[in-house]
Amino acid sequence: MRLASATKSSPAATKGTGLANDHVGVLRADPLPELELLYRRELSRYVRVARAIVGEEQAALDAVQEAFTRAVEKRRSFRRRGPLEAWVWRIVVHEARKRAAAGSRRAPAPDEGFAAGNGRPDADAEVRAAVAALPERQRLAVFLRYYADLDYAAIASALGIEPGTVAATLNAAHRKLESTLKEPAA
Repeated sequence: MRLASATKSSPAATKGTGLANDHVGVLRADPLPELELLYRRELSRYVRVARAIVGEEQAALDAVQEAFTRAVEKRRSFRRRGPLEAWVWRIVVHEARKRAAAGSRRAPAPDEGFAAGNGRPDADAEVRAAVAALPERQRLAVFLRYYADLDYAAIASALGIEPGTVAATLNAAHRKLESTLKEPAA
């Protein structure tokens, strides 16, 4: 019962218990500066993917703003079991999906301003339509991999699935896109 009678600030009270270190660790582990840096550096990536999900620029911006607000509010729940960026992506994707569902419409594929074209506007439209036609998980995995440039672990964290499932999901999306976009033999 020595611990119960000692004060919290006393080194003897916490020696060997990890309490003092846990308290200091929590203070040092506050991800707020990292969140601010992510916001400043990566805002356009978050908005680009959110736009692909919700379908319009302002709704995407609103979704990302709300997601970062939630991330700041809930930052103490971040356990550092994975990258902070993946945790934020999960919040952004969730918020964008929620807004897309509230709009009760399927998000269109990105338009010309969304991604650089390949010099063939007809093919660009065809690719956008093919991506929009993918099942939601495949479409989200494609957006996170190729528009947000996330690795499989970060995509898995953002979507709440296993990394192996990310690989299988992207493989299925690639096969579907290949079969949809396959040019007829001349």
